[in-house]
Amino acid sequence: MYALVDCNNFFASCERVFNPALRDQPIVVLSNNDGCVIARSNEAKKLGLKMGDPYFKVKDVIVKHGVHVFSSNYVLYQDMSNRVMQTLAGFVKDIEVYSIDESFLDLMGYEEHYNLTEYGKQIVNTVTRNTGIPVSMGIAPTKTLAKVASKFAKKYKRYGGVCIIDSEEKREKALKLFDIEDVWGVGRQYLKILNYYGVKTAYDFILKPESFVRKYMKVGGVRTWKELRGIPCHSLEQPQDKKSICTSRSFGETVTDYPTLSEAVSNFAAACARKLREQNSCAGMITVFILTNRFRADLPQDFECRTISLPVATNASSELIAAACSILQHIYKKGYAYKKAGCVVSAIVPKNEVQLNLFDETDRVRLQRLYNTVDRVNKKNGTDSLKIAAQGYGKKWKLKSEHISKRYTTNLNDIITIR
Repeated sequence: MYALVDCNNFFASCERVFNPALRDQPIVVLSNNDGCVIARSNEAKKLGLKMGDPYFKVKDVIVKHGVHVFSSNYVLYQDMSNRVMQTLAGFVKDIEVYSIDESFLDLMGYEEHYNLTEYGKQIVNTVTRNTGIPVSMGIAPTKTLAKVASKFAKKYKRYGGVCIIDSEEKREKALKLFDIEDVWGVGRQYLKILNYYGVKTAYDFILKPESFVRKYMKVGGVRTWKELRGIPCHSLEQPQDKKSICTSRSFGETVTDYPTLSEAVSNFAAACARKLREQNSCAGMITVFILTNRFRADLPQDFECRTISLPVATNASSELIAAACSILQHIYKKGYAYKKAGCVVSAIVPKNEVQLNLFDETDRVRLQRLYNTVDRVNKKNGTDSLKIAAQGYGKKWKLKSEHISKRYTTNLNDIITIR
C-alpha cells in the first residue's frame, strides 16, 4: 500500500502558522513580481478567485472582500516543507518527496501491524501538531489511486483527513466520482482526446481497452490505466542529483545599465553555486542569458545567450561569478531595456570526481574550507549574510514583492517577538 500526503492550501497555511488571526480568512499568494494568483485558501476560492488570475484584474474583488494578499515567500515555504517531510520520515522507512507540499509513503507490510486508517490519522495529526500545517492522506494499492484518495480526504471532512481505498467496491465508487481531468498523468492534450471519445470520469477511462489507451496515450497512459485498475506500475523514486541547475528572475523593473545587470547575474551565479554545494557537486559549464520584455512592442527587442566551459569544474561562488560576468560583458548591449536574466550550470559531476587541470594554481582545498564556513554562517544567520562583493546591495533588479511576509524560521531578524 502507498500513501500520498498532501498539505492543504500549503502556501496559505504557511502564512497562517505565524499569524493565527488569518484562520478562516480569505488568503491569496501571488507569483514572482506580484503578477498573478498562485495559491488560495478555501475562503478565497469561494469568492471566485482562480489560479492564474492576474492580480490587477482581481484587485477590486480582493479589496471588496478584505482578502489578505501575500507575495510568494519561497524561503519560508521551503523551510516549512522540510519540517513536514522530516516529521513524515519518522513514521515510515521509505519516503518520496514528490513536490514542496506532497510526499509518497511506502506502507508495504504495515497493514500486518497497524490499522492503516488509524495509523494514517496518527500521522496526519502529528504533522499538524508539529508544524501547524494541515494535511490530508490518501492510502491505496498504487500511487495513482493514492492520489485519488487524497483528493477525497481533502474534500470531505468526514474522512478525518484520511481516505483509504482498500477494496474493489471502494475503488470503483471512487473512480466513478472522480473527473478524468483530475487524474494524475492526464494532461490537456490527452484530456481533449478522452473527452472526444466520451471519457468523463476515471471509471470511464478504465473501461476502455488497453489497445485504445496505448494508441492515444502511449506507454505512460497505459501505466496510468493499470494503476487506476489497482496494478502497481510506479514505485517510490529516490532523489537524484540534478544534471543542470538554473537560477533566473524577471526584474521588478527593466534594467538598462551594465552594473545593475552584472549585480543581478552575480547573484544568480552565486545561487547556482550554493545549490551545487548542497548536492556535493561541481559544474564544468556555465550559461548566461538576458532578454528584453517581448510584450513591449514599443521597445527594441534582444535575446542573448552564451555558454563557456570552465578550466576546472567548480562550485565556488567566486569562480562562477567571474565566469558569468565575463560572459555578460560579451552579450550585453547598451540601449536595451532588459526584463529577465539567468544563469545555468551544467556538465555537473560529483565533487570527488572533478578532473583537475595541470595549470590550475587555485588552492581548492582552502577554497572548499572557505565555502563550508560561508554556508554554515548563512544557514545560521540567513541567506547572503556573507556574500561576494560583486553581488552588491542594490534592489532595482530584484523581484517586486510588496506583500511579502517575514522569514520567521530562517532569519534571526524575523523571529517572532513575544511581548
